[in-house]
Amino acid sequence: MPTLDANLASRFASVALGHVTREYPNKLDHVITGPEDVRGPRELHPIFFGSFDWHSSVHGWWTLFTLLRRFPEMPEAPRIRVLADELFTEANVAAEAAYLDRPGSRGFERPYGWAWLLMLAAEMDRHEDDRGRLSASRIRPLALAFAERFRAFLPLAAYPVRVGTHYNTAFALRLALDWAEANDPALARLCRGKALDWHAGDRDCQAWEPSQDEFLSPALMEAALMRRVLPEPEFRDWFDAFLPRLAEGRPATLFRPASVSDRSDGKIAHLDGLNLSRAWCWREIAGGLPEADARAAAAKKAAEAHLAAALPHVSGDYMGEHWLASFALLALTV
Repeated sequence: MPTLDANLASRFASVALGHVTREYPNKLDHVITGPEDVRGPRELHPIFFGSFDWHSSVHGWWTLFTLLRRFPEMPEAPRIRVLADELFTEANVAAEAAYLDRPGSRGFERPYGWAWLLMLAAEMDRHEDDRGRLSASRIRPLALAFAERFRAFLPLAAYPVRVGTHYNTAFALRLALDWAEANDPALARLCRGKALDWHAGDRDCQAWEPSQDEFLSPALMEAALMRRVLPEPEFRDWFDAFLPRLAEGRPATLFRPASVSDRSDGKIAHLDGLNLSRAWCWREIAGGLPEADARAAAAKKAAEAHLAAALPHVSGDYMGEHWLASFALLALTV
């Protein structure tokens, strides 16, 4: 199984530094209500203007802060610190938060970007040096704004979204819990309650995947969420019913890395992300199973196969390069 060492950390950091301040090309999630709303990415989002889209910029910064904490002496560390000081100012955070107050911004980045922003804030909270604490305190108003969005939205969400793209609600809850458990017990309870409402009764998952542009496994992402939400004995009972034939290697598609036919196509390149996120999920699932359970060994083997298929392609074409390192880092830091 590959591990996150100093060389790989440096590679990921270099990739992320290459895109978090790259303003164009850019795919905005922006509702234009009048001529005054026709503005460029950096004017709209003074921190998260790079990386092709807002959410990729957010988790590009999560990648950089995570690597900085784990490898504070890596060659890229000074540049990360200088750039963070430049961008994560009170004024810039206030401008990012103010964007949420626009009449057309209610659905902005829901729920994927919301969850990644909380994930970033949770990582920044882990930094113990003065500079890290300052950055964490500055981003807190933005984290609170997105936490409030979750609190408003989740009671309205009668149904989960099971697609393998940005709208997947299991992924959003799983990430949001990292911040909520440390900062907002009421939101953590809401996330856990919604996960149980949506998924506690799910049985015999057919796993009709992958689809052509998925970067998340609907089946494995749900299982990873329930691994986080349920105590181990309850998770095992739930998992036995959710994927009852896993010991037989079925559904076989969950064990087989996706094939990527064209990495210059942004949607098809999602499938490299699917392989990385499946590796993350398989490793989380394995951690919830007894060591002697044959499924634990099968899960670890599947994680290794998916990582081997995708790690060589974290960089190379910008359609994947602007975001894949974050998913590789998730898979390697379980």
